[in-house]
Amino acid sequence: MGKVVLDITMSLDGFIAGPNDGIERPLGDGGERLHDWIFGGRTDSTLPAGHYPKSATDADVLAEMFRTTGAIVMGRRWFDNGERPWGNNPPFHVPVFVLTHHARETVTRGTTTFTFVTDGIESALQKAQAAAGEKNVTVGSANTAQQFLKAGLLHEIQIHLVPLLLCTGVRLFDHIGTNQIKLESTRVIESPGVAHLRFRVIN
Repeated sequence: MGKVVLDITMSLDGFIAGPNDGIERPLGDGGERLHDWIFGGRTDSTLPAGHYPKSATDADVLAEMFRTTGAIVMGRRWFDNGERPWGNNPPFHVPVFVLTHHARETVTRGTTTFTFVTDGIESALQKAQAAAGEKNVTVGSANTAQQFLKAGLLHEIQIHLVPLLLCTGVRLFDHIGTNQIKLESTRVIESPGVAHLRFRVIN
């Protein structure tokens, strides 16, 4: 069984989306600049269509994520905001499990399936691990990440830290309780527009 990994891009002041995020602006006002390291270049790579990292280093980090991820757990807000721009070929290419309070039939778009889980994060994780096999389960979206952190279910955190101060928006590490969470830095990869930081969660 693989690891449970939070893998997410964040501004220097701790935001993963700008203000006013929604269906019309999935990353909020100005938030698209956070992912410029993924989509803003023309680096040759074997990444899924639409991914054009700005450097070979960034391409390697992104390719590693695709190679090691076997399933994804996300929140309903991320799904709702992203469904329209993803279109018929979402960028995940692995089973995705969506945490929600409202039951819905499984949705298939291209090679990605979205299964809606109504009975909590432990159930979603169990289903994701079964689908992922020996690969990792990647966790995304702020609320979902906060729930996994509070429950002690994360093994690693990978932050793609962008030199940008959004000042407001969706903060990643809100609502994680008051108990300190100790991390061990295991990798730092520098790139011109982003620093890729990896930590082991010490429970």
